[in-house]
Amino acid sequence: MKSILTALLMLVSSVAFADPQPGFEYQQTQQVIPTDNPSKVEVIELFWYGCPHCYQLEPQLAVWVKKLPKDVEFKRIPGVPRPDWAPAAKAFYTMETLGLTEKLHSAFFDAIHKQHAVRPNDDAGIIDWITKQSGLDRKKVEETYNSFSINTKLMRAMQVFRASGATGVPTLIIDGKYITSSTMAGGNEAALKVADQLIEKARGEKTAKR
Repeated sequence: MKSILTALLMLVSSVAFADPQPGFEYQQTQQVIPTDNPSKVEVIELFWYGCPHCYQLEPQLAVWVKKLPKDVEFKRIPGVPRPDWAPAAKAFYTMETLGLTEKLHSAFFDAIHKQHAVRPNDDAGIIDWITKQSGLDRKKVEETYNSFSINTKLMRAMQVFRASGATGVPTLIIDGKYITSSTMAGGNEAALKVADQLIEKARGEKTAKR
């Protein structure tokens, strides 16, 4: 019995630490997405504030991001596969432009999913919420929300989503070449482990080119 148990534990361990399989736990992006800093491994989270799965992932992701090596750069890009996701994307970029991301990113998730205080597709409601939470003048928030620069970032976000080949959120893009998700990997924790392995893979590919 003891030998059988040992064998089972070894099997579980080998599965847990096996390399992720392309087409299963991850896949290549539909197109290569240029990264901002070629010397670093870039990780992008595609997300939507209205997505309950993104909301559930957020606490684990925040802890994971803090532990990333110095050669890994993390950033968020709102997923915009359809028009009704655009207001929440504009909310993200408005908060980013006004220097409110650290203060309001998690709070906005809570406002949607926990407090039900705002809808992620309601332009006026989003502007009102950011104004109230930030204490800024509503006109300043509204002008930022509807600015050319925000709309330019929105178009870029739409392009990244299409180029990645993602079919939903949350999705993690590693170094512009690979994507994984909770659906592919089998859960939030598994997706972050696959991302760790893909970071190692991307790092090795960079080293090989030098």
